[in-house]
Amino acid sequence: MNSFKRPAGFTLIELMITVAVIGILAAIAYPSYTEYVTRSRRADAKAGLLSVQLAQEKYRANNTSYGTLAQIGILPPPVSLCVSAVPVSPNCYYTIAIVGTPDSTNYTVTAAPRSPHTDATCGTFAVNQNGADSSGTYASTTCWQK
Repeated sequence: MNSFKRPAGFTLIELMITVAVIGILAAIAYPSYTEYVTRSRRADAKAGLLSVQLAQEKYRANNTSYGTLAQIGILPPPVSLCVSAVPVSPNCYYTIAIVGTPDSTNYTVTAAPRSPHTDATCGTFAVNQNGADSSGTYASTTCWQK
């Protein structure tokens, strides 16, 4: 009795189709992943701005004016967290700064992206003592939304 055995394994066509399907799935998933990462970094900027706003209001409650970052206790992070000589957001993706000199009624705080973590769509976030961004309204763009 003579039986013909087909060799086990995949044909070249089957492998090419599998690679093509994986490539299509990766092409769809990668932009979604990068947008998710960018949104999470924007949340880091908002958290940094919120911590400065809270510290400013606490400082203002005990003093006659708003304070600088050093006065309100926002200092550069320890080297073990991230290497930076200036105050940064909680996850070190944004540099936190106060624009100008705070006075008794006004301050503006900014969160600028640190290299290489840039955000081409939103760039620098800024809020003032009223919680408004630079255009005068909080949540005026998609950058401030959830």
